[in-house]
Amino acid sequence: MSTVTTSAPDSIAASGGPLGTALAQLSGAVSMLDLDAGMHEMLAVPRREVHVSVPLRRDDGSTVLFRGYRVQHNVSRGPGKGGLRFHPSVDIDEVRALAMWMTWKCAIVDLPYGGAKGGVTIDPREHSESELERVTRRYTSEIKPVIGPDVDIMAPDMGTSEQTMAWVMDTYSVSQGYTIPAVVTGKPIAVGGSLGRATATSAGVVHTTRAVLTEAGVDLAEARIAIQGFGKVGGHAAEIFAAEGATVVAVSDQYGGVINREGLDMPALMEHFVATGSVVGFAESDPIDNDALLALEVDVLVPAAVEGVIDERTAPTVRARFVVEGANGPTTGEGDRILAKNGIVVVPDILANAGGVVVSYFEWVQANQAYWWAEHEIAEKLEHRMHSAYADVAALARREDIRLRDAALAIGVQRVSEAHKIRGLYP
Repeated sequence: MSTVTTSAPDSIAASGGPLGTALAQLSGAVSMLDLDAGMHEMLAVPRREVHVSVPLRRDDGSTVLFRGYRVQHNVSRGPGKGGLRFHPSVDIDEVRALAMWMTWKCAIVDLPYGGAKGGVTIDPREHSESELERVTRRYTSEIKPVIGPDVDIMAPDMGTSEQTMAWVMDTYSVSQGYTIPAVVTGKPIAVGGSLGRATATSAGVVHTTRAVLTEAGVDLAEARIAIQGFGKVGGHAAEIFAAEGATVVAVSDQYGGVINREGLDMPALMEHFVATGSVVGFAESDPIDNDALLALEVDVLVPAAVEGVIDERTAPTVRARFVVEGANGPTTGEGDRILAKNGIVVVPDILANAGGVVVSYFEWVQANQAYWWAEHEIAEKLEHRMHSAYADVAALARREDIRLRDAALAIGVQRVSEAHKIRGLYP
């Protein structure tokens, strides 16, 4: 059974955590752009929310119930676009924040999308593949009235994968009576996925890192890099950085981290990770914990794990020259202020990790046209889009003497508010 609401509770404005950070960022952009109170409220409150119950019949015959959500923050520039997250900490406020960040992200890289996000409060590590398939299909059937290739397009996120997207596509398609590949992105190549999608977010992180380093007169091949998080974003980013000649000195995952100040042997580390499921215990390294990794004296720190890891406690310890946010919301508001005070340049998540949604857009276009591009074409289009977006943000930051995050938010919020004004209000 699902419940659809058209506005969030009044308490949304007082929320902390990721949503509090997102709302504070919006308030700053609204003030910078001198938008009126009505526009501020329209941009702060999600356009639509769906709360669903997701019952699961487990392999042993028992039944458990999970909570699921889909939030469409804004659809003024096009259909909703955003990932589906399976994680035990998922709640409605986190999904609201992630959907809002997706709105600005899509606008910054100038995609014809609005922002959306979904999640189920479940720990996928505690369930079999068949159980996860049943959860995915039930969740999809519950939110089906508000998704579609021209309405809201899902993609994989934390705890989900290309296989998850294949189950979503199949469930939606069966309900419609024909195959609809464009209802999701990030799906397997065999069922309409795009070449380059699996590494797109990571490639975008590398492109924006190269751009900010070049602006500072630093060659990427001479940079020393530490990456917190070795999942779909951090792991691929480490491989690409190493392939580009950069020295990746430390990486970590949920179990711990490893460091080699001369540079980690990335192919060997990947073999170890695939074999063991963690970077911990890699022979050619020493152990390091996540807090110590954040404090390493490196050129670039890439937080690519979860929200809120750079906060009032950890931000004072950060000694990197640049922080490039691979994860969504890894820096809290107070952490951001501390980094700025200490002269550390932050490339914000809504720019740095936008590569995933850029190639998702390419996949959606290809699915709608039933015509697929070569991998080198995808890579060239992604690089152009990321460098163009960075150039816009950096130019505004220089012109107004503001931080990259403030410039990115100003561009994103301005483009969305302009779409609102042009379209007007109905009725």
